[in-house]
Amino acid sequence: MAQGNSDLGEQALSKAVEMGLSTQLDAVETLETEIRTDPVALMQGQLESVAIQGQGLVIKEDLRTEALAVKTDGIAIDPLKAALGDIELTRPTNATVAAKLTEADIERACNSDYIQQKLQDLEVTVEDRPVRLRVQQVKVSLPGDGRVAIATDIQRLDSGEQQHVAFTTTPTLAPEGYQVVLSEVDLGEDNTSAPLTESLLSAAKDLLDLRQFSLSGMTLHVDRIDVLEKYINLQAKAQLEKFPGS
Repeated sequence: MAQGNSDLGEQALSKAVEMGLSTQLDAVETLETEIRTDPVALMQGQLESVAIQGQGLVIKEDLRTEALAVKTDGIAIDPLKAALGDIELTRPTNATVAAKLTEADIERACNSDYIQQKLQDLEVTVEDRPVRLRVQQVKVSLPGDGRVAIATDIQRLDSGEQQHVAFTTTPTLAPEGYQVVLSEVDLGEDNTSAPLTESLLSAAKDLLDLRQFSLSGMTLHVDRIDVLEKYINLQAKAQLEKFPGS
């Protein structure tokens, strides 16, 4: 809810935004919205800013952020609809986004239905020939120093052979600002197939798309990714075409 000495108009709009966001979330621990405006500006359809902070936000059942903060620039809205609690943007607005993901959040995303459906019959090229794979439960840890450790068991569907893939890597951002690139790959001592690992990393490019974490009406461009011990911080710019849930 809005805090401080916000007037009734700010409080009502803040509540409307919270309710709209809630329709996009499968679970939430805390969610607070603070809108800044004044009665004259509101009558003209102008909001100074909107700030949203949340913890434990879950979208698409398994995509969770430990913490999320969104702060917008000035916003133009339809004042008549706003009087009825409906926040409709009359032009796109810019925002900054900061998100924190824990080890458990990232592992949960890797094992989500969205990702697992793509990993159950995955075609890769191994030693110049196509091979279909089934990837089992993925384990993720963040040891620090900008590294991510990943381990999983893989079954070759052509032979039924099982292989163990384990490696550490440094995630970086591709220039377009939404794709994660895995570089500086070091194989774990228990890795049983270097060629299979290389092929899997190549195929994983299509899966490491941060746009999965976007809400409806939001376009993300990630500026920075900081991989720390136990968690990852993301900083992004966003363009809002509409408020989520509106």
